[in-house]
This record gives sequence, structure tokens and C-alpha cells, in this order.
Amino acid sequence: MLKKTLKIAPSILSADFGNFERDVIGLEIAGAEWVHIDVMDGHFVDNLSFGADLVKAIRPVTKCLLDCHLMVENPEKYVDSFAKAGADSLSVHVESTPHIHAVLQKIKAAGMRSAVVLNPGTSVSAIRHVLEMVDMVLVMTVNPGFSGQKFIPECLEKVRELNEMREILALNFEIQVDGGVNDETVISCRKAGADIFVAGNYIFSGNVAENIAKLREKLV
Repeated sequence: MLKKTLKIAPSILSADFGNFERDVIGLEIAGAEWVHIDVMDGHFVDNLSFGADLVKAIRPVTKCLLDCHLMVENPEKYVDSFAKAGADSLSVHVESTPHIHAVLQKIKAAGMRSAVVLNPGTSVSAIRHVLEMVDMVLVMTVNPGFSGQKFIPECLEKVRELNEMREILALNFEIQVDGGVNDETVISCRKAGADIFVAGNYIFSGNVAENIAKLREKLV
């Protein structure tokens, strides 16, 4: 298995909606490798957020990897539009479609990184048969839909399980965690085996560059 590079992926769900260009540029200046974009349809989760048009709008202003997390029903309907908009990575929930294998195939065929997502109540066994085809597994450490929620420590067991599975199976998927990540919980996430850390409320509460730097310090 290849050694993974640890990455911070700020979620712009916590950014200033009136100044996305400024905030996205600021994230790159502050050293963020990825920008995490939460896409919600009001059906799969009880919230509405962004779509492919936002990806299209911010693509020209950043070289960061645009990491799109689809919290939507029937995600297969949106793969092409996000690919055309300039998304680099597309994460889809195993709970959102009966055709998870086909959706992941479609994402790869569109030239994007493919990722599968697990809600807090979903076991790793639900995605065992697609692990060989994904670039990343996203483990939700809160229930999806809203920022600012409290970290669910029990979800770390899934991170540990996935870390062990990729070692045993000699796979190279990355493990991402999303929800309640701050300068304290990021430590336990890393120890469990996570590689990519989504943080929104923590990063955008105060000085963005300083908060990203604090997270990096904890990952050393």
C-alpha cells in the first residue's frame, strides 16, 4: 500500500455565502489542498445547499482539488453535470442509491475520483464489495445535513476497520472523515487511520489560516 499524504479539506458550507471567491482563494493561500463542497437536495437530508453551478463558478479561481460530497437521492443523475462543472472528486452515499456500483463506475468514466460515503449508522460491510473500485471512503462522524454538530466518537471504529481492511487487501483508497473535526478530534481521527480531514465550522470560526495551521500541527 502506498503511503498516504495527510490533507485538510475545508468545507465551504461554513464559509461566507456572499464571498465564496474570496474565501476559496483564502483557503488556498492558507495551504489547504482540497475544498470540500457539500451538495444537499432537501430529500436525502433536511437541508438545501449547493449544486454544480457553484463548482463551475469557483473552478477558475483555485487550483485546489474540488471535493464534492453529494448528499442527494439518485446521485447518478448529477454525475455528468458535476464533471462538466470541473469537480475533481465525487462522493456518493451508499444509502442514497440501490445502484452504488454503477454510480461509482459512472464517476470514474467521467474522469473524476470516486468515493463512497458511510452514514454513522451504516456498517463498513455495506461497501465491502466496492472498495476495490474507489479512490476514497468518507466516514461521516456526524449525521449529514448541517454543520456545527458534535463529533460522534463511535464512528472511529469504522475508520479503524477500513484502515485494517486496506492493509489486508493491499488497497490504496484514502479514508476521509467529516463532521465535528477540530484541533482535538483530528488527533483521534488520525490515530484511527484517517488521511483526509474535512473541517468547516472550526476553520471558519476565527482566523482561517491560523486554524488550518493548528490542524496541521496536530497531524505531525
